[in-house]
Amino acid sequence: MKSLLLVGGLLGWVIGMGFSLIKGNSLPASLWHGCLAAYVAALLMRWWGHTWRKSLAQSLHEREEAESAVMPAITNPKVSRT
Repeated sequence: MKSLLLVGGLLGWVIGMGFSLIKGNSLPASLWHGCLAAYVAALLMRWWGHTWRKSLAQSLHEREEAESAVMPAITNPKVSRT
């Protein structure tokens, strides 16, 4: 999770600084825009990472449930599949 925050912050800072410098703002204004963009991008990456991990855990849980439902039928042929 920390690595996603760092990546988001770095990407946000580079994008914020780049757009601000391309626009022709002064260096202090560009630093301010870069810091603000880094903060917002880090928050978005944290949210996205949390959502992604939750979806992966749900997918793993569903896969384990599906495998546990199939395993008794494979190991014991007398068990009927319904």
